[in-house]
Amino acid sequence: MAAKIFDGKRVLITGGTGSMGKVLVRRLLNGEMGDPEAVIVFSRDEAKQYFMRVEYENKVAATDEVVYRNFQKKLQFWIGDVRDFNSVASALRGVDIVVNASAMKQVPTCEYFPYEAVRTNIEGAENIVCAIQKHNLKVETVVGVSTDKACKPVNAMGMTKAIQERVFIQGNMRCNRTRFVCVRYGNVLASRGSVIPLFHEQIRNGGPVTITTPDMTRFLLSLQEAVDTVFAAVSEALPGETYVPRAPASKIVDVAAALIGDRPIQTVVTGIRPGEKIHEIMVSGEEAIRTVERGKWYAILPMLPEVCGDRAGSGCLKKEYSSNDTVLDLEGTRQLLKARRLMPEDVTGREGELLR
Repeated sequence: MAAKIFDGKRVLITGGTGSMGKVLVRRLLNGEMGDPEAVIVFSRDEAKQYFMRVEYENKVAATDEVVYRNFQKKLQFWIGDVRDFNSVASALRGVDIVVNASAMKQVPTCEYFPYEAVRTNIEGAENIVCAIQKHNLKVETVVGVSTDKACKPVNAMGMTKAIQERVFIQGNMRCNRTRFVCVRYGNVLASRGSVIPLFHEQIRNGGPVTITTPDMTRFLLSLQEAVDTVFAAVSEALPGETYVPRAPASKIVDVAAALIGDRPIQTVVTGIRPGEKIHEIMVSGEEAIRTVERGKWYAILPMLPEVCGDRAGSGCLKKEYSSNDTVLDLEGTRQLLKARRLMPEDVTGREGELLR
Protein backbone atom coordinates (compact mmCIF):
# COMPACT_ATOMS: atom_id res chain seq x y z
CA MET A 1 0.00 0.00 0.00
CA ALA A 2 1.12 3.55 -0.68
CA ALA A 3 2.52 4.87 2.59
CA LYS A 4 1.37 8.49 2.29
CA ILE A 5 -2.11 8.24 0.79
CA PHE A 6 -3.66 10.55 3.42
CA ASP A 7 -1.01 13.28 3.26
CA GLY A 8 -2.71 16.66 3.32
CA LYS A 9 -6.18 15.14 2.97
CA ARG A 10 -9.35 16.09 4.77
CA VAL A 11 -10.98 12.78 5.76
CA LEU A 12 -14.64 12.48 6.78
CA ILE A 13 -15.75 9.35 8.63
CA THR A 14 -19.50 8.90 8.90
CA GLY A 15 -20.32 6.77 11.93
CA GLY A 16 -16.87 7.67 13.26
CA THR A 17 -17.83 6.95 16.88
CA GLY A 18 -18.48 3.27 16.15
CA SER A 19 -16.02 0.48 16.91
CA MET A 20 -14.35 0.44 13.49
CA GLY A 21 -14.58 4.22 13.14
CA LYS A 22 -12.71 4.77 16.40
CA VAL A 23 -9.84 2.51 15.34
CA LEU A 24 -9.73 4.20 11.93
CA VAL A 25 -9.55 7.64 13.56
CA ARG A 26 -6.73 6.60 15.88
CA ARG A 27 -4.67 5.13 13.05
CA LEU A 28 -5.19 8.20 10.89
CA LEU A 29 -4.01 10.39 13.77
CA ASN A 30 -0.89 8.31 14.35
CA GLY A 31 0.22 9.15 10.81
CA GLU A 32 1.04 5.65 9.61
CA MET A 33 -0.57 6.29 6.20
CA GLY A 34 0.41 9.92 5.88
CA ASP A 35 -0.30 13.21 7.62
CA PRO A 36 -3.96 14.23 7.06
CA GLU A 37 -4.95 17.88 7.23
CA ALA A 38 -8.10 17.00 9.18
CA VAL A 39 -10.01 13.95 10.43
CA ILE A 40 -13.72 14.70 10.79
CA VAL A 41 -16.00 12.44 12.83
CA PHE A 42 -19.57 12.74 11.54
CA SER A 43 -22.35 11.15 13.62
CA ARG A 44 -25.65 11.98 15.26
CA ASP A 45 -24.82 10.92 18.83
CA GLU A 46 -23.42 13.90 20.74
CA ALA A 47 -22.73 11.77 23.83
CA LYS A 48 -20.48 9.37 21.91
CA GLN A 49 -18.64 12.30 20.36
CA TYR A 50 -18.18 13.86 23.78
CA PHE A 51 -16.77 10.67 25.33
CA MET A 52 -14.50 10.16 22.33
CA ARG A 53 -13.15 13.69 22.72
CA VAL A 54 -12.59 13.19 26.45
CA GLU A 55 -10.78 9.91 25.82
CA TYR A 56 -8.31 11.68 23.52
CA GLU A 57 -7.88 14.57 25.94
CA ASN A 58 -6.71 12.05 28.56
CA LYS A 59 -4.16 10.36 26.29
CA VAL A 60 -1.03 11.98 27.66
CA ALA A 61 1.24 8.92 27.95
CA ALA A 62 4.48 9.08 25.97
CA THR A 63 3.28 6.35 23.63
CA ASP A 64 0.24 8.47 22.76
CA GLU A 65 2.16 11.70 22.19
CA VAL A 66 1.79 11.78 18.40
CA VAL A 67 -1.87 10.78 18.56
CA TYR A 68 -2.58 13.33 21.29
CA ARG A 69 -0.79 16.14 19.43
CA ASN A 70 -2.61 15.33 16.20
CA PHE A 71 -5.92 15.10 18.04
CA GLN A 72 -5.45 18.68 19.21
CA LYS A 73 -4.63 19.93 15.72
CA LYS A 74 -6.61 17.71 13.39
CA LEU A 75 -9.58 15.92 14.93
CA GLN A 76 -12.94 17.60 14.38
CA PHE A 77 -16.43 16.54 15.42
CA TRP A 78 -19.52 17.19 13.33
CA ILE A 79 -23.03 16.46 14.57
CA GLY A 80 -25.22 15.28 11.71
CA ASP A 81 -27.26 12.42 10.33
CA VAL A 82 -26.37 10.50 7.20
CA ARG A 83 -30.13 10.21 6.59
CA ASP A 84 -30.41 13.99 6.15
CA PHE A 85 -29.30 15.30 2.75
CA ASN A 86 -28.56 18.85 3.85
CA SER A 87 -26.55 17.62 6.83
CA VAL A 88 -24.48 15.35 4.59
CA ALA A 89 -23.98 18.00 1.89
CA SER A 90 -22.76 20.53 4.45
CA ALA A 91 -20.30 18.10 6.04
CA LEU A 92 -18.84 17.05 2.66
CA ARG A 93 -17.71 20.53 1.63
CA GLY A 94 -13.92 20.67 1.37
CA VAL A 95 -13.52 16.94 2.07
CA ASP A 96 -11.13 14.79 0.01
CA ILE A 97 -11.86 11.26 1.28
CA VAL A 98 -15.07 9.84 2.76
CA VAL A 99 -15.34 6.55 4.66
CA ASN A 100 -19.00 5.70 5.13
CA ALA A 101 -19.07 3.61 8.31
CA SER A 102 -22.59 4.69 9.31
CA ALA A 103 -24.83 1.66 9.54
CA MET A 104 -27.71 -0.11 11.13
CA LYS A 105 -25.88 -3.39 11.57
CA GLN A 106 -27.76 -5.47 14.14
CA VAL A 107 -29.49 -8.24 12.18
CA PRO A 108 -32.54 -8.74 14.46
CA THR A 109 -33.08 -4.98 14.82
CA CYS A 110 -33.12 -4.57 11.05
CA GLU A 111 -35.67 -7.39 10.78
CA TYR A 112 -38.04 -5.67 13.19
CA PHE A 113 -37.42 -2.19 11.79
CA PRO A 114 -36.53 -2.79 8.13
CA TYR A 115 -37.33 0.69 6.87
CA GLU A 116 -35.01 2.19 9.46
CA ALA A 117 -32.26 0.04 7.89
CA VAL A 118 -33.29 1.35 4.47
CA ARG A 119 -33.00 4.95 5.66
CA THR A 120 -29.52 4.57 7.11
CA ASN A 121 -27.92 1.95 4.88
CA ILE A 122 -29.42 2.93 1.51
CA GLU A 123 -30.65 6.51 1.75
CA GLY A 124 -27.49 7.48 3.61
CA ALA A 125 -25.35 6.24 0.72
CA GLU A 126 -27.59 7.97 -1.82
CA ASN A 127 -27.29 11.24 0.11
CA ILE A 128 -23.50 11.08 -0.14
CA VAL A 129 -23.53 10.40 -3.89
CA CYS A 130 -26.28 12.95 -4.56
CA ALA A 131 -24.55 15.69 -2.53
CA ILE A 132 -21.30 15.21 -4.47
CA GLN A 133 -23.20 15.24 -7.78
CA LYS A 134 -25.58 18.10 -7.04
CA HIS A 135 -22.97 20.43 -5.54
CA ASN A 136 -20.13 19.35 -7.84
CA LEU A 137 -17.95 18.63 -4.82
CA LYS A 138 -14.29 17.75 -5.33
CA VAL A 139 -14.35 14.57 -3.24
CA GLU A 140 -11.60 12.27 -4.51
CA THR A 141 -12.61 8.93 -2.98
CA VAL A 142 -15.63 7.45 -1.19
CA VAL A 143 -15.30 4.08 0.57
CA GLY A 144 -18.55 2.29 1.40
CA VAL A 145 -18.15 -0.07 4.35
CA SER A 146 -20.22 -3.20 3.72
CA THR A 147 -20.59 -6.69 5.18
CA ASP A 148 -20.53 -10.33 4.16
CA LYS A 149 -24.28 -10.32 4.86
CA ALA A 150 -24.68 -8.25 1.67
CA CYS A 151 -23.59 -11.29 -0.34
CA LYS A 152 -26.60 -13.49 -1.23
CA PRO A 153 -28.56 -11.66 1.51
CA VAL A 154 -31.34 -13.30 3.48
CA ASN A 155 -31.96 -10.53 6.03
CA ALA A 156 -32.90 -6.86 5.92
CA MET A 157 -29.48 -5.76 7.11
CA GLY A 158 -27.73 -7.65 4.30
CA MET A 159 -30.30 -6.59 1.70
CA THR A 160 -29.88 -2.92 2.52
CA LYS A 161 -26.10 -3.21 2.55
CA ALA A 162 -26.22 -4.96 -0.85
CA ILE A 163 -28.17 -2.01 -2.26
CA GLN A 164 -25.72 0.37 -0.58
CA GLU A 165 -22.89 -1.29 -2.52
CA ARG A 166 -24.83 -0.80 -5.76
CA VAL A 167 -25.56 2.85 -4.97
CA PHE A 168 -21.89 3.59 -4.43
CA ILE A 169 -20.67 1.59 -7.43
CA GLN A 170 -23.18 3.30 -9.75
CA GLY A 171 -22.05 6.62 -8.25
CA ASN A 172 -18.98 6.34 -10.48
CA MET A 173 -21.29 7.06 -13.43
CA ARG A 174 -22.81 10.14 -11.77
CA CYS A 175 -19.71 11.80 -10.33
CA ASN A 176 -16.86 11.40 -12.79
CA ARG A 177 -14.33 13.21 -10.55
CA THR A 178 -14.95 10.87 -7.59
CA ARG A 179 -13.83 7.26 -7.20
CA PHE A 180 -16.41 5.14 -5.37
CA VAL A 181 -15.22 1.80 -3.96
CA CYS A 182 -16.45 -0.60 -1.28
CA VAL A 183 -15.02 -2.92 1.34
CA ARG A 184 -16.82 -6.03 2.51
CA TYR A 185 -15.81 -8.10 5.52
CA GLY A 186 -17.18 -10.52 8.08
CA ASN A 187 -17.74 -10.59 11.83
CA VAL A 188 -15.38 -8.09 13.46
CA LEU A 189 -13.87 -9.39 16.68
CA ALA A 190 -14.70 -7.22 19.72
CA SER A 191 -16.80 -4.70 17.80
CA ARG A 192 -19.74 -3.28 19.72
CA GLY A 193 -22.70 -5.67 19.58
CA SER A 194 -20.71 -8.63 18.23
CA VAL A 195 -20.70 -12.09 19.74
CA ILE A 196 -17.38 -11.96 21.62
CA PRO A 197 -18.31 -9.10 24.00
CA LEU A 198 -21.59 -10.96 24.60
CA PHE A 199 -19.71 -14.18 25.44
CA HIS A 200 -17.34 -12.25 27.73
CA GLU A 201 -20.29 -10.79 29.63
CA GLN A 202 -21.97 -14.18 29.92
CA ILE A 203 -18.73 -15.74 31.18
CA ARG A 204 -18.24 -12.95 33.75
CA ASN A 205 -21.76 -13.66 35.01
CA GLY A 206 -21.11 -17.38 35.34
CA GLY A 207 -23.03 -18.44 32.23
CA PRO A 208 -24.72 -19.92 30.47
CA VAL A 209 -23.12 -19.01 27.15
CA THR A 210 -25.76 -18.94 24.41
CA ILE A 211 -25.13 -20.58 21.02
CA THR A 212 -27.72 -20.20 18.28
CA THR A 213 -26.74 -23.42 16.48
CA PRO A 214 -23.66 -25.71 16.77
CA ASP A 215 -23.11 -25.64 12.99
CA MET A 216 -22.79 -21.85 12.61
CA THR A 217 -19.52 -20.56 11.15
CA ARG A 218 -18.27 -16.98 10.80
CA PHE A 219 -15.31 -15.19 9.27
CA LEU A 220 -13.26 -13.63 12.07
CA LEU A 221 -11.52 -10.33 11.47
CA SER A 222 -9.93 -7.94 13.94
CA LEU A 223 -10.80 -4.26 13.98
CA GLN A 224 -7.24 -3.54 12.85
CA GLU A 225 -7.66 -5.85 9.86
CA ALA A 226 -10.95 -4.16 9.01
CA VAL A 227 -9.14 -0.81 8.92
CA ASP A 228 -6.32 -2.39 6.88
CA THR A 229 -8.97 -3.29 4.29
CA VAL A 230 -10.19 0.32 4.17
CA PHE A 231 -6.61 1.56 3.74
CA ALA A 232 -6.00 -0.97 0.96
CA ALA A 233 -9.15 0.13 -0.88
CA VAL A 234 -8.22 3.82 -0.62
CA SER A 235 -4.70 3.04 -1.80
CA GLU A 236 -5.28 0.50 -4.55
CA ALA A 237 -8.91 -0.07 -5.58
CA LEU A 238 -10.04 0.99 -9.02
CA PRO A 239 -13.45 2.63 -9.47
CA GLY A 240 -16.34 0.33 -8.56
CA GLU A 241 -14.26 -2.42 -6.99
CA THR A 242 -15.17 -4.14 -3.73
CA TYR A 243 -12.27 -5.23 -1.53
CA VAL A 244 -12.69 -8.45 0.47
CA PRO A 245 -10.07 -9.69 2.97
CA ARG A 246 -8.95 -13.29 3.05
CA ALA A 247 -10.00 -14.04 6.61
CA PRO A 248 -10.01 -17.19 8.78
CA ALA A 249 -13.31 -18.69 9.86
CA SER A 250 -14.39 -20.66 12.91
CA LYS A 251 -17.41 -22.39 14.33
CA ILE A 252 -19.07 -20.09 16.83
CA VAL A 253 -19.33 -23.04 19.21
CA ASP A 254 -15.51 -23.27 19.13
CA VAL A 255 -15.23 -19.52 19.79
CA ALA A 256 -17.38 -20.05 22.87
CA ALA A 257 -15.38 -23.11 23.97
CA ALA A 258 -12.07 -21.27 23.55
CA LEU A 259 -13.30 -18.33 25.65
CA ILE A 260 -14.77 -20.56 28.35
CA GLY A 261 -11.64 -22.69 28.66
CA ASP A 262 -11.75 -24.92 31.74
CA ARG A 263 -14.34 -22.80 33.57
CA PRO A 264 -17.42 -24.73 34.77
CA ILE A 265 -19.76 -22.81 32.47
CA GLN A 266 -22.53 -24.39 30.42
CA THR A 267 -23.49 -23.58 26.84
CA VAL A 268 -27.11 -23.46 25.74
CA VAL A 269 -28.40 -23.76 22.17
CA THR A 270 -31.09 -21.11 21.67
CA GLY A 271 -31.89 -21.44 17.96
CA ILE A 272 -31.14 -19.18 15.00
CA ARG A 273 -32.26 -15.56 15.44
CA PRO A 274 -34.44 -13.77 12.87
CA GLY A 275 -32.45 -13.22 9.67
CA GLU A 276 -29.33 -15.22 10.60
CA LYS A 277 -27.44 -17.51 8.23
CA ILE A 278 -25.63 -20.67 9.30
CA HIS A 279 -22.66 -19.81 7.06
CA GLU A 280 -21.64 -16.42 5.70
CA ILE A 281 -20.41 -15.75 2.17
CA MET A 282 -17.99 -12.96 1.24
CA VAL A 283 -17.89 -13.60 -2.53
CA SER A 284 -20.79 -15.27 -4.30
CA GLY A 285 -20.44 -17.79 -7.12
CA GLU A 286 -21.72 -15.18 -9.55
CA GLU A 287 -19.12 -12.67 -8.32
CA ALA A 288 -16.28 -15.24 -8.34
CA ILE A 289 -15.90 -15.01 -12.13
CA ARG A 290 -15.18 -11.26 -11.89
CA THR A 291 -12.82 -11.42 -8.93
CA VAL A 292 -9.07 -10.83 -8.94
CA GLU A 293 -6.34 -11.21 -6.31
CA ARG A 294 -4.83 -8.06 -4.82
CA GLY A 295 -2.25 -9.05 -2.23
CA LYS A 296 -4.07 -10.10 0.96
CA TRP A 297 -7.43 -9.18 -0.56
CA TYR A 298 -9.82 -10.20 -3.30
CA ALA A 299 -11.17 -7.41 -5.48
CA ILE A 300 -14.62 -7.93 -6.97
CA LEU A 301 -14.87 -6.05 -10.25
CA PRO A 302 -17.99 -3.95 -10.86
CA MET A 303 -20.90 -5.51 -12.71
CA LEU A 304 -21.67 -2.39 -14.75
CA PRO A 305 -19.62 -2.36 -17.99
CA GLU A 306 -19.60 1.44 -18.00
CA VAL A 307 -17.67 1.33 -14.71
CA CYS A 308 -15.65 -1.85 -15.24
CA GLY A 309 -14.29 -1.01 -18.67
CA ASP A 310 -11.95 -3.67 -20.05
CA ARG A 311 -11.05 -5.18 -16.67
CA ALA A 312 -11.68 -8.93 -16.39
CA GLY A 313 -11.70 -11.53 -13.63
CA SER A 314 -8.61 -13.70 -13.23
CA GLY A 315 -10.33 -16.97 -12.34
CA CYS A 316 -8.68 -16.96 -8.91
CA LEU A 317 -11.96 -18.17 -7.38
CA LYS A 318 -13.78 -21.15 -8.85
CA LYS A 319 -16.77 -20.96 -6.51
CA GLU A 320 -18.26 -18.84 -3.74
CA TYR A 321 -16.02 -17.83 -0.86
CA SER A 322 -17.80 -19.16 2.25
CA SER A 323 -17.04 -19.23 5.97
CA ASN A 324 -17.59 -23.00 5.73
CA ASP A 325 -14.76 -23.52 3.22
CA THR A 326 -11.77 -23.69 5.57
CA VAL A 327 -12.74 -23.69 9.24
CA LEU A 328 -10.20 -23.46 12.06
CA ASP A 329 -10.35 -26.24 14.63
CA LEU A 330 -10.77 -25.48 18.34
CA GLU A 331 -7.04 -25.05 18.95
CA GLY A 332 -6.69 -22.82 15.89
CA THR A 333 -9.58 -20.71 17.13
CA ARG A 334 -8.01 -20.47 20.59
CA GLN A 335 -4.68 -19.35 19.10
CA LEU A 336 -6.41 -16.75 16.92
CA LEU A 337 -8.25 -15.25 19.89
CA LYS A 338 -5.11 -15.33 22.01
CA ALA A 339 -3.14 -13.53 19.28
CA ARG A 340 -5.84 -10.84 19.20
CA ARG A 341 -5.78 -10.51 23.03
CA LEU A 342 -9.44 -11.46 23.21
CA MET A 343 -9.31 -14.25 25.74
CA PRO A 344 -11.19 -13.40 28.97
CA GLU A 345 -7.97 -12.92 30.96
CA ASP A 346 -6.89 -10.24 28.45
CA VAL A 347 -10.09 -8.24 28.67
CA THR A 348 -10.25 -5.22 30.95
CA GLY A 349 -13.87 -4.34 30.28
CA ARG A 350 -12.92 -0.99 28.77
CA GLU A 351 -13.65 -0.72 25.06
CA GLY A 352 -10.63 1.48 24.50
CA GLU A 353 -8.32 -1.33 25.56
CA LEU A 354 -9.97 -3.77 23.19
CA LEU A 355 -9.60 -1.43 20.26
CA ARG A 356 -5.86 -0.91 20.39
